[in-house]
Amino acid sequence: MQLTKNGIYTTCSPLFLALLLAFFQGAPPCQAQEVLEPAAPLEVDSKETVKTFEYTIEGRPDPFVPFISPKATTAKPLDPNEIVEEDVVLSGMQLFEPGQLTLVAIMMTEGTPLAMVEDVTGKGYILRQGILIGRRGVVSEILPTAVQITETAQTRAGKKVYSTITMKLNKEGDE
Repeated sequence: MQLTKNGIYTTCSPLFLALLLAFFQGAPPCQAQEVLEPAAPLEVDSKETVKTFEYTIEGRPDPFVPFISPKATTAKPLDPNEIVEEDVVLSGMQLFEPGQLTLVAIMMTEGTPLAMVEDVTGKGYILRQGILIGRRGVVSEILPTAVQITETAQTRAGKKVYSTITMKLNKEGDE
């Protein structure tokens, strides 16, 4: 081993030197490489057009989604008489179903009769004829001892189903 000026030890074994010498002696001398010219463009008839492939995604199924989904295989046939729920924003008295309210008082006036109902917390509300109540109900008539609510629902087949709910006024002592 020999120490160089940079402080690096170098090892020169006779075998290493022989390999280096054989490598450099067998290598051909550097020569200038031949320059290749670009190929001439292909001649295309003016009548013939070159078609390029273009993949469109729209209208095609996703190739990575399974053909049969578990929901499709276990689905039961649709019943045409099943009532379809509409997606509407509920507000006011539509937030309460008639079964959640208790009829407390009825006031018969010359113009329009009024009814007072309470929710389960004891908060009172005024009902007039024609007011919307629940998801599908309308106060159809206010009688001296009861309030009638008509509910209209629509089936899958488009048929309208009507039902009438009567809220009766409890007399004192009745529960």
